Amino acid sequence: MSGNFSRTQYHLQSLATGAVFDDTGWLLAAPGESEPALIRAIYEKKQLELKGRGYGLYQFADWLPIHRILEGSCAPVTIKSERLGKVLGLNNLYITFSGYWPEQKAQMKTCSFKETEAYSVCARLEPNDQHILVVASAGNTARSFARVCSDNNIRLLLCVPEDNLDALWFDTPLNGNVKLVASRKGGDYFDAIHISNVAVELENFIPEGGAKNVARRDGMGTTVLSAVTTIGSIPDFYFQAIGSGTGAIAAWEANLRLIEDGRFGNNKMKLMLSQNFPFHPIYDAWQIRSRKMLPMDDNTARKQVEIIKAKVLSNRKPPYSLPGGLYDALMDTRGEILLANNDQAHNAAELFLETEGIDIHPAAAIATATLLDAVQDKKVGKDDRIMLNITGGGEERFKHDKELHYLEPSLIFDINPDSEEIKAKLKALF
Repeated sequence: MSGNFSRTQYHLQSLATGAVFDDTGWLLAAPGESEPALIRAIYEKKQLELKGRGYGLYQFADWLPIHRILEGSCAPVTIKSERLGKVLGLNNLYITFSGYWPEQKAQMKTCSFKETEAYSVCARLEPNDQHILVVASAGNTARSFARVCSDNNIRLLLCVPEDNLDALWFDTPLNGNVKLVASRKGGDYFDAIHISNVAVELENFIPEGGAKNVARRDGMGTTVLSAVTTIGSIPDFYFQAIGSGTGAIAAWEANLRLIEDGRFGNNKMKLMLSQNFPFHPIYDAWQIRSRKMLPMDDNTARKQVEIIKAKVLSNRKPPYSLPGGLYDALMDTRGEILLANNDQAHNAAELFLETEGIDIHPAAAIATATLLDAVQDKKVGKDDRIMLNITGGGEERFKHDKELHYLEPSLIFDINPDSEEIKAKLKALF
């Protein structure tokens, strides 16, 4: 497959100024611009031409900013829901599933749509690149990047809260090119991000980039490409739980490309995005249509994060305010932010398992719970085309089928560690 692949042709565009420029390397921002803003990939091919299923995620390579194809990827799978749809009285409910569900040909070994990011971001690196990629994660992203980097010999530093280390399970042991460090118990994703920010000040360490990396967003956008190419048209509603909201931005951008393609309709999906009560900073800002995130006390935030079941939704500094960010996506799609608590998520996960026959992650259960509410509140109609983005699932099934290996941290840092201490210890790791 890789032998038949020629690099995707694309340019980059600043969403602050509209300036278009070449991707001269690991660009995460527009050159010479001081205002923080996302950049977007503008693809030469305006109509998406799918490669065969054997290409995995790279069947969508026309709209991925990549230089190569890596082995082992799997694309999201979209199915028309009969049983859950029937229970909810929905005639056009489509489930886009990223995870492990062998009966539906979903074979993501990390059971999360974060795998779509990892295969895209890592394929944006030039072959034989010797930089050390730095990733901060609350769990699923770390597992996905660890698997992809280990399998493809890409050097990786993971920064994860100690409370989330149980998320770093694998069906085979990882190679030594992947290193893990953690922020001590009681910290959260924000503390892990701090360690990663210090790491990228070191020579040869580069940030994965989060939402700023076009490859991450366009990798996640393959969930929408899967749905639309399966359905044959752009959905009316898009349901997903959010931590940073990067997946929702990606969905919006994919939607805009599909409108430009011309074959799937010209509507914008209404983004129906959800957070896990009581941690809901994006909900709070959006309720008053504030472009700026509202002030948040660190201790209060940490306590709220301890309560929520969907720990991956615990991002305190999402790409919300900047041009091209989540605020703009919500405004353009007339979107909504919805809330569900732990009990609602538990009940939604039970219903999904009972009707569709597969377990789902807590974040996906939050999204499903808000879909149940939206049906009850008549926010969606029985004939509306609805995409439910199940961002992770099949983990219990996978763990039952496989023998697991856990990645152990090389270092554990106290909360608010000294930057020079971090640098000295990380240098020694590599």
